[in-house]
Amino acid sequence: MTREATAPVGLGLLGCADIAVRKVLPALAAAPGGLRLAAVASRTPEKAKEVAARFGARAVAGYPELLADPEVESVYIPLPPALRAPWVRAALDAGKHVLAEKPLTADPAETAALAALAESAGLVLWENYMFVHHAQHHYVRALVADGAIGELRTIQAQFTIPPRPADDHRLRPDLGGGALLDGAGYPVRAAQFFLGDELTVLGASLKPHPAHGVDIAGDALLRHADGVTAHVGFGMEHFYVSRYQLLGSTGRITVEHAFTTPPYHRPVIRIDRQDHQELRTLPADDHCANTLTRFADAVRAGGTADTATSVAQARIVAAIREAAHAG
Repeated sequence: MTREATAPVGLGLLGCADIAVRKVLPALAAAPGGLRLAAVASRTPEKAKEVAARFGARAVAGYPELLADPEVESVYIPLPPALRAPWVRAALDAGKHVLAEKPLTADPAETAALAALAESAGLVLWENYMFVHHAQHHYVRALVADGAIGELRTIQAQFTIPPRPADDHRLRPDLGGGALLDGAGYPVRAAQFFLGDELTVLGASLKPHPAHGVDIAGDALLRHADGVTAHVGFGMEHFYVSRYQLLGSTGRITVEHAFTTPPYHRPVIRIDRQDHQELRTLPADDHCANTLTRFADAVRAGGTADTATSVAQARIVAAIREAAHAG
């Protein structure tokens, strides 16, 4: 397919999940230019028609039809984890660039295989961790690099949400449910963001749901080769928490509302040192819009898969599960 280098990238929505309709498509509609929603497919035709009409796109009969659509150059796949991998592979086989919700798959070997397929095909494959595209985290990383808290010793990161409705897909093991796959990726990805991908799991614990057969909460201790550690916590029956702290030799940085930051929120970075506390308020930023723009830029630039961090994270998550079961 040939296209103008500056033309919007045609995007197909494969599955009308809540995150797509509530967050991603509104951000796309508010800041058009990089991507253009071309087509929408759903297992429920009426849902596809409703979403397509709302966002100015065409509804198509099903997923295979969307992947065969010549106007669809890239695909956004927000399906549940257990259903995601086959359609990511089908999209890549159809020559489409892919933005997929997290986790990319429910299995590290499958994640690595899809990454290799995208690389060999010269296609962009992104796992949709939007928070890493928020300016506040790059600001914090620069603070650490500049020695604002001395030498980094440890990271504490938590992402927890209130109980889910009984019919929520996150409570279904057949769809890849559970707190480990749904929520652990945020604090784990934060640890990778600050420490790098080479993290070892020292220990972990998972709490099973008494009725649904999925894990409902968990904690893990990770360590980088240089000795810096990360304690990550996650859960689906908790008070909402979205936070990380970086503890250094001379101070501490705390970031609240870290992972699902609304676009209107002005982040407050708290820096604690001996006899000193400082609050720095940053401009609001829209990590969802940033993600869509950068994905489109990667497609237009002819980029390929940038999946090393996703493959590493899949390995870390699998190691957390293994360590918890061993314990």
